[in-house]
Order: sequence, then C-alpha cells, then structure tokens
Amino acid sequence: MRYRVLGPVRMTPQTPSAAKPRAVLATLLVQSNTVVSTHTLIDELWGAEPPRTATTTLQVYVSQLRKALLADTGEAADVTGTAQPLLTRPPGYLMQLAPEELDLTVFESLRAEGRAAYGRREYEAASRALSRALGLWTGPALSGLPHGPSLETSAIRLNELRAEVLEQRISADLRLGLHQELVGELMGLAHEHPLRETLHCHLMVALYRSGRQSDALQAYQRARRSLADELAVEPGPVLTRLHERVLASDPSLARHGEPPLRLVPVGGSGDRPAGASGNGSGNGSAGYGRNTRPTVWLPPAAADFTGREDQLAVGERLLAGELPGRNRVLVLSGRAGAGKTALAVRLAHDAAGRFPDGRVMVTLRDADGRAIEPRTAMATLLRRLRGPRATGSDSGPEPLPSSETELAELLHERTEGREVLIILDDAVSEAQVRPVLSAVPGSTVILTSRQVLGALESARHLTLDVLSTREAEALLMACGGPRMRDDPEAAGEIAQLCGRLPLALRVAAAGLAARPHWTVAGLARRLRDERTRLAALALGDLDVRGTLLTAYRDVDEKARRAFRILALAALPDFAPATGTALLAVDPVEAERITEQLVQAHLLEARRQPGRLAPVRYSFHSLLRPLALEALAEESPQEGPAAVERLCRAFLTLARHADALLAPGRERLTYEAEPPSAISPGEVVGNAPLRWFQEEAASLSEAVRQAHAAGLWSLCCSLASATAGYYEASALWDEWQTTHDLALDAARRSGDAKAEAVIQRSLGDLAWQRHQTSLASDRYRLARQLFTRQGDRVAAGRCLSAEADALLAMGQIARAGHGYARALSVSRLVDDARGSAESLRGLALVAQREGRHEEALARMKECESAARAAGDRRWTEYASRTGSALRIALASGRPAGACSIPLEVRPGVWLFLPSRPARRAA
Repeated sequence: MRYRVLGPVRMTPQTPSAAKPRAVLATLLVQSNTVVSTHTLIDELWGAEPPRTATTTLQVYVSQLRKALLADTGEAADVTGTAQPLLTRPPGYLMQLAPEELDLTVFESLRAEGRAAYGRREYEAASRALSRALGLWTGPALSGLPHGPSLETSAIRLNELRAEVLEQRISADLRLGLHQELVGELMGLAHEHPLRETLHCHLMVALYRSGRQSDALQAYQRARRSLADELAVEPGPVLTRLHERVLASDPSLARHGEPPLRLVPVGGSGDRPAGASGNGSGNGSAGYGRNTRPTVWLPPAAADFTGREDQLAVGERLLAGELPGRNRVLVLSGRAGAGKTALAVRLAHDAAGRFPDGRVMVTLRDADGRAIEPRTAMATLLRRLRGPRATGSDSGPEPLPSSETELAELLHERTEGREVLIILDDAVSEAQVRPVLSAVPGSTVILTSRQVLGALESARHLTLDVLSTREAEALLMACGGPRMRDDPEAAGEIAQLCGRLPLALRVAAAGLAARPHWTVAGLARRLRDERTRLAALALGDLDVRGTLLTAYRDVDEKARRAFRILALAALPDFAPATGTALLAVDPVEAERITEQLVQAHLLEARRQPGRLAPVRYSFHSLLRPLALEALAEESPQEGPAAVERLCRAFLTLARHADALLAPGRERLTYEAEPPSAISPGEVVGNAPLRWFQEEAASLSEAVRQAHAAGLWSLCCSLASATAGYYEASALWDEWQTTHDLALDAARRSGDAKAEAVIQRSLGDLAWQRHQTSLASDRYRLARQLFTRQGDRVAAGRCLSAEADALLAMGQIARAGHGYARALSVSRLVDDARGSAESLRGLALVAQREGRHEEALARMKECESAARAAGDRRWTEYASRTGSALRIALASGRPAGACSIPLEVRPGVWLFLPSRPARRAA
C-alpha cells in the first residue's frame, strides 16, 4: 500500500512535512475516487476565515503533492495521464486510486469479508479477516495533523469502525473457545474504553468461561461505576442481563460442547505443578545440572523497570541463541541516562537459567569516570568468575599474571566451554573492549556505551533512544507513587520536560518523594525554565547534569567547542549549513565534527529523505541547556560572534530564495559579507519555496536572536527577506511576529529607511487580514518616511498601496484618484514596476465601475510596463488577469451581473462587485 490514513497520514516514498499539504492529502485520501470540492478543502484548511490567497495557496499545495506523488516513478507530472493520481475535476480535485493502494480501502474490504464470514458462522475465517483488517492500523485514524470539519468527521467515523471490527473479532474468537487467551487483551481494552458496554460483556464472558466467576462479577461492578461516574447512568439491558446470568451460574454461558468448568487443577489438589518436589530436594543440583553454585556478580534489577519491550525481545532472543549467526555480542548504545545499564542488568537477571556458569558485570570506568585499561577489566573479570574455594582449603586466591597477554590467556581458559554471560558496562571505545572480547570468544557479552562503537562490525547493535510518551509517564507513575498518579496532567508535562530520559525521570520522581511539601504541579513549574532545569534534576548523588557531563568530557576539544556553539541554534532541528555557519569552518569539517557528536550521542541526527537537507541535527532537551551552561563558563566570548554568523547565513540564503521567488521584490540591504563557506545555490538549489518551508521556524528564530543580540540592521534585513514567503503561504502570525521585532529594531537604531520598508510590509499584512483602516495608516506612514529619505520610487508605490486600501473599503472614486497620482509619480521617476502597480489599480477601478473595455486596456498597459521592468512575476500576473477580463467581456454578461473572480494582486483572488457595462450615448 502506498497511502495510509489508519494512523498517522503517510505516503510513499515521502510524506509532505508541512501540516496543510498533509491535510489536503488526507482529505483527498479519505474520499478517494470521489471529487472533493475546492470549497471543502479551503474550509478544511482555514475554516470560516480563509485568507485572500486561499485559492492560490491551495493550488500551490496541490502542485507540491503532484510532484511528491510522482517522485518515485521518474515520470512527468502529467495531470491528465494515468500516472498522476491527483486529477483536477470541477469543482475541485479527485484522488484516483486502485483499491490495493490505500489502507482504508483494504480495511473496508477485509471488514466486509469478515462480517460476511461471521454471518455464515465461519468464525475462524471471520477472525482471520477481521484480524488482518485491524493489523492495518498504526494509531488513531488521521493522526499527526490538525483536523478541520471534514477530517474530524472522518476520524470519528473511522475510529468507530475500528472499534466495531475489534468487538466482532473478539466475538468470533470467543465462539472459537479462545476465552483464556482473550482475558488480558479484554482487561486492557475495558480499561481504555470504559464506556463501551460490548467490551465489558466480552470480558465477563471470557472470565466466566475461564473459571473466574468472581472476577467476572468484579468486572461488571467496574463497568457500572464507570458508567455512573462518567454519564450518571446504569448499565444497559444486555450488560445487566449478563450480570444476572453470571450470578446464577447460567450453564448456557459455557461454550457449547465444552465440559463443565473445573476450578481444581487436574492431577493434584494443591497449587504445585505436577511433578514438582514437595520439599525442594533433588539430585543435589540447583536447577542447573551442576554441583557448584553459579557465580553471580550483578546489581539488583530495577523493580520499576518500564518499557523497552522491543529491545528486551531482541536481547532475549540473542541470549537464547535464537538469532541467526554465531555472534553473541550485543552492544547497547545511547546517550547518558538512557537506561542502558538497567536494560543489560534486566536481561542478565531474566536469563539466569541459560547461564549456569555465571553472570558477571564489570564497569569499564574508574570512580572519576576515566576509562580503565583492558588488562584491568580482564583481571576484574577473572576475580569475579572464580568459583568458591574447596571445603577445608586454607589456600588464598591464586595470584593473577601482570601482562595483558597472560591475563587474556587465563580468561580464555576459565571461560572456554562454559555458559557465561558478561556485561561490560560503560565502554569508552572499541579499542578498550577488543582485547576483552578476544579473550572470551565463546561467551555471551552485553556491552553498554555512550558511543555507537560501530567498528565492532560483528556485534549486534541496539540504540536506546528516549522512552515513548506512554513509557515515560508509566515510569514516572511507578517511581513517583500516588501523588504522581493523582495529577496525570502535570506528570505528563514533567515527562516531556525531562526529555523522556529515564535517569531524569527517576531523579524527578525521587526529588518529589523526598520533599513531601512539594506538589507535582510545583515540580513541573520548576522544570519549565530551561536555565534552571538541570539544577532541579539533582538529589544527593543522583545528578543528571553530572551524568551528562561525562559524555561531554569524553570527546575532544574541537567537538566540545562545537557542542557549545551549536546550542546557539535555538531550533527544533537544524540543517548542516547552519552548523557550517555557526562553527565558521568548511562544510566537510563541519560534517566531521557534528558526526563525532552524533556518535557520542551528544547530538541527534535524523534522516529525512526528500528534503533539501536530507539529514537534520537536533539537541535533546536536557543537553542544550548543558551546552549553553558550558558556553557561558568556558568560552562566553564566542557566543555573540556565532549568533551573528548564524543570522548572516540565514539572510544570505533567504535573500537568494526570495530573489528566485519574486525577482522584483524590494528588499533591505545589509553590507556585511556573507559567510564564505555557505553556497546559496547549493543549499537552496532551484527549490526556493521548499527551502522556505523547511527553514521557516529557523528563520523566525534567527529574527528573534538578531533582535535579542542587538543586531538591529540584521534583524530588519532578515524580516524583510522573509515577508514574501509569509505572504505567499498565508503565515500571518509569523509575518506579524518577525516584523514587529524588526519595526522595534529599526526604531531603536534610528534607521528610517528600514522602518519605512517594514511599515510597508506590515501594511500588506493588514490588507491581507482585511484590516483596511490599519493598512491605510501603515502605507501612509511608510510613504512619509520614504519621502523624507528622498526615495520617490518607494513613495510612489506606497501611493498605489494606499489606493488598494481605499478600494477594499469601497471608496472607488478616491482609489481611482490615488492610482492616477501614483502613476504620475512612477512615470516622473521612470519606475516601470511602480507604473505597472498603478495601472493594475486603474484597471480594477474601471472594472468596478463597469468600464470593462477600459479595464482590459489598462491591464494591457500594466503588462507592458511589467515587461519593461523585467519583472516576470508581474508580467505573468497582468497576462492572467487580462485573459480573465477578456473572457468576462466576451461572455456578454447581462445587465446586473454581480461579480467576477479577479486576481487583484499577484496570487490574491477576490470576488469583486462589477457594474453593468456602460452603454454608448
């Protein structure tokens, strides 16, 4: 299947990263092979208040989807051919798919197949088909994106269908006699869905048929309490009747053909398994088949160990010898505090029966956190692997050899032919562990390390990331006791603020337990401030900062410097070019250093195929504050210069991308030289819109950082370079926030030119938001500032913008005078682009007043002026709008025609009132 909506919305080979294109895709997928109107899509994306550019922006999203849909086929994006599934069909779009391409279609087919088999009483076939249908789900339907009215309705419908299929599959399994196998699943489902009475019925039947009548009655009482607490109602007649039948031990509840339920184990009168010895005596073995006790040198397993089911499963299979190959070395890598040691110890305790000759752990660092030598590790292993001395022997421990070679030979001799599990904890490098591994070739070894240790090519590697949200909250509840469970909302926030790192979660819970006067909400409040978060995660010798610092100290000084400086990119993630700018090195060296940090788990790298930067880096939420602390303590002088390099780099790239999007757009100048290592052509390529979309958050943050650092001119120039993208993408809030900061920067620096440019841009934003009075004020202020600067070109263009505001307010005559005045100024100063803007306005006024031929003539003049200015964007706009006017004129609209859709600015469409054409006298 290429498309998935039964869970997070996914598309192969690459799902759109931006939320709104994904919403368009999802809306078309859930209504595949049906035309979805443009109105429905606009309503889904923007609700009751769509932007002026809604239609154009939707067309951009559809164009992006079409390119993505054909990305893996190598075919041309021919919207009329069969290769392109996304077709234009009035009054909207059609996603044309084969049944097997969409998981929803397959689900519906399997659901129908299962229901039909159930109706024929073919319960095994029904269960099989319905189970396959449920296996298509990977989460709540249409998750991972905001829902408008259409998607919300679809999500509710699909999730209810899944629940119905699940209930029918359980019903089929009950009829197959699988009641005991269903109890655990049904208990979880009844807890998760306390108001679905069908699930409670199934649970009661499964318990009753498993010989657990009292548990079935308790299940009814839990269901009754849930319904009373949530809805203030009693159970329905079906559930009530079932309760009565369980109370009466109704024999008809037993599965047809089964013998009566037996409550006493077969083959004995007690709870002991058949064949077990009553007093525990036997042949002298302790269950291992040997006459000596196994050597066990392990810390106790964590009683509240939580999560890591997948890694546990792989580890258990490797320890049991069930994985292919002869290799028996498992490497657990991950950042400090990820729970590598806890997982290794848990695996060792669970595998006690498989290693009768011993289970031993050795830590590969000393008390100060320094790496111990391989010979020291081997000597420690030998001492811990020694069995007990023979009874009556007065001899002490035999001395160990001093050379590494002799130690390796002795260790090999002691472990050869024995089933031993060895944990080598907190390894620093491959060189440290290779001699030890060579000495124990027949033993099973679990290695833990903060480094990836990828050069151990014969080992099986597992990387431990942070816990899932569910696992993190469960660990907090297990460690934090009743107070944590009583405030799940605050506990969930704590889990996120701790970055879902197991060590941080344990320290947070321990800190709360040690301070009875604290509340869970109070702890969450203390953790919210990034600057004090690490200080709040310390209790006695439990110190998250100290643990994380050991990984920082393991890398060389170049990597430590990079760790400190890269934290200045206060972003969710960043591209390699950002690292190059911050570090002031060439791209090859920047990649080498950042990869060193990734290998040390001080930085995360995530592949994102299909993006301009297919690899992006990010900091864990606890490592970034650590890096900023280190920067302030060790090299505070580097911060301001690095921030300026970062902002300059983003300005260089944004200007390049904006020039590709709109060659004639007015921009502020900034005289500082761009970083020589950044090549805009390589970073942006020929996809300026995609670059803006991928770096939108970074650009907004760069404007904020420039403002915070007092880089006033840079702040204004950055904001100016992003305005065109914000306008084209209807990102009103980002436009407002960045330009408010830029306006403040311009006023603080006394830069009247910058203030005028920003005021003009804020006027455009107000006009887009239908705040026409505010737009008029902004345009007037900008014009006055440009006039004082002697910039008659910009002042003339502001006159045209002021007339746009008047036209939007319905003051047509005043707007016409304004456009005429703007045209005079533009022609006086030889501004062809300004003339094009004014002529466009005069065409709109003529159209509004019913002078359609004049409107068409003015638009032709606009096209000529734009072509003379060399502005392709405005030339194409004038050509499109002229064609629309010609069509309207040729259609012979009857008197009283009310409106036509018209593009009033490039990319901005409106339905403008139109008077009937004037008749000749």
